[in-house]
Amino acid sequence: MKDFQTQLARTRNCTCSALRRATRAVTAHYEAHFRGSGLRGTQFTILSVLAQAGPLPMTRLAELQGVERTTLTRNLTVLARRGLVAWTGETDGRVRKALLTKFGDEMLHRCLPHWMAAEASVGKVLKKFRLPQVPG
Repeated sequence: MKDFQTQLARTRNCTCSALRRATRAVTAHYEAHFRGSGLRGTQFTILSVLAQAGPLPMTRLAELQGVERTTLTRNLTVLARRGLVAWTGETDGRVRKALLTKFGDEMLHRCLPHWMAAEASVGKVLKKFRLPQVPG
């Protein structure tokens, strides 16, 4: 039983749990910087990718964002309703692409300083977490 308790004690420094806590804190940090800007951090990254890559098929954009396609569809629907993104190739849903609108580009320009401030200070957030060294 003591061996089990010793092994169980090691879970206090679980890499997965530490990364999840750190990820939540980083997300909150970015959201605080975007508050009042008209965008959320996740929305900003979608607009940023579209500005840099041009119109992208949903599957490719989901890969670049590291999200499920259904999650991306929900996020893009909100952005499209606000006029920040639009669709091309609507006649054939298989090749439908998301693209940044002029208004989306203007919003991206307006929100870039918010992202820059969050990015410049995120290290302070991460330092609060003693992320374990991952064995290689």
